[in-house]
Amino acid sequence: MYQVIPIAAFSDNYIWCLINNNNAVVVDPGDAKPVLQFLQEEQLTLTAILVTHHHWDHTDGIEALLTAYPGITVYGPYNPSIDGLTHRLKEHDEIEIKSIEASFKILEVPGHTLDHIAYFDSTNLFCGDTLFSGGCGRLFEGTPEQMHHSLTKLTQLPDSTKVYCTHEYTKANLMFALAVEPNNAALSDYRDQVVELRNKEVPTLPSNIKLEKEINPFLRSAISSIKEHCEQHTGHELNSEIAVFAATRKWKDNF
Repeated sequence: MYQVIPIAAFSDNYIWCLINNNNAVVVDPGDAKPVLQFLQEEQLTLTAILVTHHHWDHTDGIEALLTAYPGITVYGPYNPSIDGLTHRLKEHDEIEIKSIEASFKILEVPGHTLDHIAYFDSTNLFCGDTLFSGGCGRLFEGTPEQMHHSLTKLTQLPDSTKVYCTHEYTKANLMFALAVEPNNAALSDYRDQVVELRNKEVPTLPSNIKLEKEINPFLRSAISSIKEHCEQHTGHELNSEIAVFAATRKWKDNF
């Protein structure tokens, strides 16, 4: 089984590096410099790149990495704006990366962007900016209905699935989550753990699906207390889970 190591980039990105023997695969390399430095220090050979969506902080390192490692495979969504892709992927596609002895199923998860995909094996989920620990991505291109559907799809994965998202947003997300669901004991306990980790500058990720279903307000639109708090915040009745989700997302946008 491959090992997963975070490579820090920018102010709060993680470029996940999947390692088996001396081979490496990176996910969403927005910046090539820290990746190249890590590969050199660890004496690793880059064999493939996985891309979840087109935003620059997930793709801008591709060109330099291809210069350093010409001919490697670059997987990503069907989006012509992403340069350097060799394999474009859609829902139900499966890929095998022999260099790290891994295979992934592709999930289409539009919402944050329309082209967003995620990579899932039997243990790990690399979900870019769709599902965060305690949160979800902003709706830059998709609709609340699309994002709610995408997140619901992810909750159907096994509870033990490790969630590797691309940003260290957990602490801020949990502060908002507590505003939405202040009486959630599991959420309060998790917030305390996260604060302790961040005080030590330790990553809060990966999370897991079981935990997210217990503490993430964007996965809990059916919970009556969340509906009530969102109705208090918006000042009007919310008649569906999607309406609750949309109100929660709008609240977070201005939190």
